[in-house]
Order: sequence, then C-alpha cells, then structure tokens
Amino acid sequence: MTEPTVHLTLVGGPTLLVELAGLRLLTDPTFDPPGAYASGSVTLTKTSGPALSAEAIGPVDAVLLSHDQHPDNLDRGGRASLAGAQRVLTTPAGARRLPGADGLGPWERRTLVGRDGSAWTVTATPARHGPPGIEPIAGDVTGFVVTDAGGADLLYVTGDTVWFEGAAEVSRRFRPRLVVPFAGSARTRGAFHLTMDANDALETAHAFPDATLVPVHDQGWAHFTESAEDLAHAFEVLGQRSRLLVLEPGQRTAVSLARGRGPGPQLRG
Repeated sequence: MTEPTVHLTLVGGPTLLVELAGLRLLTDPTFDPPGAYASGSVTLTKTSGPALSAEAIGPVDAVLLSHDQHPDNLDRGGRASLAGAQRVLTTPAGARRLPGADGLGPWERRTLVGRDGSAWTVTATPARHGPPGIEPIAGDVTGFVVTDAGGADLLYVTGDTVWFEGAAEVSRRFRPRLVVPFAGSARTRGAFHLTMDANDALETAHAFPDATLVPVHDQGWAHFTESAEDLAHAFEVLGQRSRLLVLEPGQRTAVSLARGRGPGPQLRG
C-alpha cells in the first residue's frame, strides 16, 4: 500500500501550500511586496516578499484562513487570490466581511471534495491571538484540523494563537501527523507575544507526541521576535530537534504521513 504523503511549500509568512492526494490547500494567503502596512492603530513592516506568486501557485481547492483582519495574514494580494479558490474557510466574523467565505465556529466541520473525488473533513479549532483578554483587540481567529475519509487526522494548522486551554483541547480530540504552528513570537503591543514563542511550540510538541511540527509565520515581518533558527535551537537544547521540520521558502518538500515510525519528519524524494 502506498504511504500517504503530503507536499509542503512555504510561500512566506503564514502562507503554506499543502498538497494532499487530490486536494490543494493554502493557508493565510499573503502576496504583497515588502513595505509598511496599517493594521488598526499599528503599522506592520513587511521585510521580504513571497517566494511564489499567486499565479505560480495556481488554483486551490480551499483556503484555510485563520483570520482576515490583519495584513500579515491576509493582504491585498491575498484577498485578490481568494477568487481562485473553490472554498474559503475562516471565522464567522471573517465570513461576514468576505463575500462567499464560509465561517466556522470552534469544532464546526465542513467536507471538502478533492479533484479525484476524495472526501476530507476540516474542523475549526479554538485559537487565541495573545494573552487572556486580547480578544476585543485582536479579534477572532481560528485553526483547522484536516482529516481524511478513513478518519485519520493528518494536519493541524494552529492559526495565530498562543498555547492555551483551547489548543490543549485540540490535542485531546485529534492526533494529527503534522502540526503547523504559527510561530515567531509576534509582538506589536508591548511585552506580550501574539503568536507562539519557543515555549509555546515546545508545549505543542509535548501535547502532540506523534506529530512533526512545521513552523510558519516566523519570517518576513519586523514584528516577529523569534526566527526559525531560534526555534530550532530551543528544540535542540531540549533534545527535540528531530520533531521540527523547517522549510525553505519556495521549495516543495514531500513528507510521509505514515504512522508507526515515531515522531520526526520522514522526507521522501
């Protein structure tokens, strides 16, 4: 039997192309060039552009959009690219702002049908974009779990979140082979971080002992305070480096999702 394989291509920031058998998914599309972008009362500075254009990526079956209200998760180019997606799944608040988008609350599910007729379930998961009490400032955010027709949990995309009880509940309900933490320890409003720092990522690794972690959203913007190298160092110090797969932007990487080999990336040629 052929082992299940996923192909991952990091576009930049939170934007990841996920290619499963018969299904193409894109997380938080961002395609604008470097520059300064207003986000409410804060100005965010983008330091590098995407490794691939929306045109190079081509049509996708679904966009998994953690939230629409911040330009480092959905920018002008990203908004334009939504027209090339068969489905856009996001928060209920985001769906009210984005024509044609489908809003999911925590634990709500949708079925996606791949181009080969395969069926996939996407479950929305809780996310909190910073410390307790941040919700009125940061707005709603969601994560996603993707499950195949046989009931195997393949992928958990955290969205912009820190480690908190809602994320811990995801680990009690699902056993994904890949976890995509939105890392970088983003800081725009003082001392607290708005996305996962190294400690949060290590908590995530501990909570999902069978999963490989594929961090995104840790480069390309000035408000990220921890890089992929910082995260890798933290994992190495605690003997967890094999749990981490750091992608090179623009490079398509094949990863086996077969169980029974233990944690750590199983790269395929």
